Amino acid sequence: MHFVNAKGILSSKNGINVYRGCTHGCIYCDSRSACYQMKHDFTDIEVKLNAPQLLEDALRRRRKKCMIGTGSMCDPYMHCEERLQITRRCLEIIDRYGFGAALITKSDRVLRDIDLLKSINRKSKAVVQMTLTTYDEGLCRILEPDVSTTKERVEALKIMRDNGIPTIVWLSPLLPFINDTEDNLRGILDYCFQAGVKGIICFGIGMTLREGNREYFYQKLDEHFPGLRDRYHRKYGFSYEVTSDSNNELMKIFHSECKPHGLMSGVDEIFEYLAEFPERDTDQLRLF
Repeated sequence: MHFVNAKGILSSKNGINVYRGCTHGCIYCDSRSACYQMKHDFTDIEVKLNAPQLLEDALRRRRKKCMIGTGSMCDPYMHCEERLQITRRCLEIIDRYGFGAALITKSDRVLRDIDLLKSINRKSKAVVQMTLTTYDEGLCRILEPDVSTTKERVEALKIMRDNGIPTIVWLSPLLPFINDTEDNLRGILDYCFQAGVKGIICFGIGMTLREGNREYFYQKLDEHFPGLRDRYHRKYGFSYEVTSDSNNELMKIFHSECKPHGLMSGVDEIFEYLAEFPERDTDQLRLF
């Protein structure tokens, strides 16, 4: 772990990433890709010490409230967040200035900040997004070794639901020949139904591979699934998009199961929901 003072924190799409790199160890992580030009080892976390100050400066100047996103590149609830609490400090600022928050994580550490998320949600909107990929807990420990298990994440989703905080699940990635099965899909969907999530984002059944994350992924295939690297090479070569043979069948199941449960399953629809700031609700609060 090393510390820097960043020049800026808020992106053009109102996203923040207070860390660079990750310690969760997911074998498929796209953030390892060389195109992101990370100058340090992926597990040597870069901590943007001045992120809260930069965020406060940016929000103070904003005339129009909006949703602030975090976690698109690096999880805001990695192990170092327990001690550093930079994500929490940023949520405090978002709450103080009356903005909304939409965060993505694979960690039940998000429960630590439920007080702030409830406060933000009362004033505007707070959405917790949780990635779920693998119903089987043993396989989850292989694919995502140093983060909360699927069951632990689902329990966090249920607690959010019970506290009135809306949730979205990212069902991605489903790895060809590993967890791209109907049993896995239905198991995760059942978890989502139990947890009362508002929607599920699924871009398709498969994954992406490019320089940086491809090498790490194949290294882990050799370690945990001997012989599978060759199968990937034969079928996909050096393709960026790695689509499962079961894509069409499983996506039909996905959409057909989401609809009767009242879950959003369209990617554009969910992104619109995540970006939408509840202006009318804010105006009503001002009356009181």
